[in-house]
Amino acid sequence: MLRPMRRLFRPATLTALAALGGGWPAVTAAQGRPLTPTQQLAREVYQELIELNTSTNTSGTTIAAQAMARRFRAAGFAESDMFIGGVREDKHNLVVRYRGRGGPNAPKPVLLLAHLDVVEALKSDWSPDLDPFKLVERDGYFYGRGTTDDKAQGAIFVATVLKMKQDGYVPDRDIVLALTADEEGGCCNGARWLVQNHRSWVDASVVLNEGGFGYLKGDKPLSNTIEATQKVFGGFTITAKNPGGHSSLPRPDNAIYQLAAALMKLSTHKFPVELNDVTRAYLERTAPVETAEIGNAMRAILRNPADARAEAVLAKEPMYNSIMRTTCVATMLKGGHAQNALPQTAEVYVNCRMLPDARPADVRAALVKAIGDSSIEVSAAPTRDPRPVAPVTKDVMEAVEAVTKEMWGNIPVIPMMMTGATDAIPWRALGIPAYGVSGIMIDPNDLRAHGRDERLPVKSFYDGLEFTDRLVRRLTTPRVVP
Repeated sequence: MLRPMRRLFRPATLTALAALGGGWPAVTAAQGRPLTPTQQLAREVYQELIELNTSTNTSGTTIAAQAMARRFRAAGFAESDMFIGGVREDKHNLVVRYRGRGGPNAPKPVLLLAHLDVVEALKSDWSPDLDPFKLVERDGYFYGRGTTDDKAQGAIFVATVLKMKQDGYVPDRDIVLALTADEEGGCCNGARWLVQNHRSWVDASVVLNEGGFGYLKGDKPLSNTIEATQKVFGGFTITAKNPGGHSSLPRPDNAIYQLAAALMKLSTHKFPVELNDVTRAYLERTAPVETAEIGNAMRAILRNPADARAEAVLAKEPMYNSIMRTTCVATMLKGGHAQNALPQTAEVYVNCRMLPDARPADVRAALVKAIGDSSIEVSAAPTRDPRPVAPVTKDVMEAVEAVTKEMWGNIPVIPMMMTGATDAIPWRALGIPAYGVSGIMIDPNDLRAHGRDERLPVKSFYDGLEFTDRLVRRLTTPRVVP
């Protein structure tokens, strides 16, 4: 149950909040009670972001960056504390600095990082009564492209900083919000560009980012997570070639059949189980809250990563399988050039998510060995730097655990390795700890990010809002030195 939010707005501020887009309290069916002014503001920011089409390949982020900048101007933020810019005019990022106490001994800022872009979505691919670029609240869920990835986090961060401004909160250091472009793989990654070209705007002592969710079993919170490392994205093109000929004269060495045979071998290939400090901690802390069978398998694999019986149990679950090993999966296929001709070329793209310290050349060698056919070509290994781990510092872990306990009781906080990728990478490469942590609770079996009818539980959105406010304040409240 969400605890009542602290009264963070004085009555005199409600008119100003309405000017920021906050409006007046509404009622959400999921809560059964009026929204607080803070929740109403967050919901309206959320709706505005969802309904601005910021698809990576067909749209841009500038319109959303400008919209959020207008909110900060209305709240009294100085132009000198805002930066809008990017590689292209349609791919702008927004950075906002909320001033803390300052002084020569002030720590570096806490950076709140979220991306504005989303993956493509066609209305025709969604349920007939849903539009990916319209926020719909129904049956306890928010529907829309980006509701999970990553506009919930963006809206929560925007509302949190605006609320602190309204509340007159003075942190012990600056709080910087960065809303960025092209995290989803477009031309102009904003996070990397900001680090490389405007380091002073986004330098930080710690970065709070997407990637860490809480997990629900039914409607019961099971655990909270803090993402501390992630897999390396990379891929290979696998090609079969053949002289071809007329389709009326089939020959035994058909390029499509050759490729199909190679794919069947790849479909059963498993990379070995390899655990690191983060995945070990994840399994150790998850085992007590899992079923007896899965929990016992986790303990067994920790004792012996070569335990075939434990591996077989865990590998049935896509999430657990993916954290134990490098994975490669076929994602795009094409072949042939005419209906009445034998194929001369057939190829497949295989997407790999490699463990943080894996060498792409070794992954390629494993694929070549699994295929076992010298006539099949495997493209060169991609150039990818290993992903550094962000050791979870004591102050961050204690803060996350304290807020988690305040809100959901004695559920574990579990360090995790993300099987996808986020924009934490540029900061980790500089040695700046960057963590995925949100307090947004999801059902791991109903994660629709990038897919049809993307959605997020309404209650989880407002819980994430409260969690973020408490966490950021806990990390930035001035300490009293005895």
